[in-house]
Amino acid sequence: MAATRRVAPRQTGSTRGTERIMYRLALVAVTVTTMSTMISSVAPAADVENGKAVWNKCRACHQVGETAKNLVGPILNGLIGRKAGTVEGYNYSEANKNSGIVWDEATFREYIKNPRAKIPNTKMVFAGLTDDQDIDDLLAYLKQFGPDGKMK
Repeated sequence: MAATRRVAPRQTGSTRGTERIMYRLALVAVTVTTMSTMISSVAPAADVENGKAVWNKCRACHQVGETAKNLVGPILNGLIGRKAGTVEGYNYSEANKNSGIVWDEATFREYIKNPRAKIPNTKMVFAGLTDDQDIDDLLAYLKQFGPDGKMK
């Protein structure tokens, strides 16, 4: 008995075209995933040491740490998650007290770039920080301090 050879059905042009599209889509997906991973691993991480250096621009008016006191500006312990205008013993502007802001990272970034634009009539006279990396680093430095001023 002779062996029979099975022949695959012939593909039509549209089936081959669909396979090519699917192959290209898979290739694009792998490329995008790989590039995304590479970009995120290259993106600079926050540098707490640089944040401490950037903090020098703030420390004339603000303090952090266990012995922090209100100065020209309020203490900044536990800033993230805190409602604006609520540090006990600090005399805030009405604009700040009534801003409705709860400090999160995005709000802080926007505010520190131009405080008077974010909260018109604030008492804060600081011109702002323009470098995004310095802002990220300052935020990383400030986030080390819990509401009690202790390092996390």
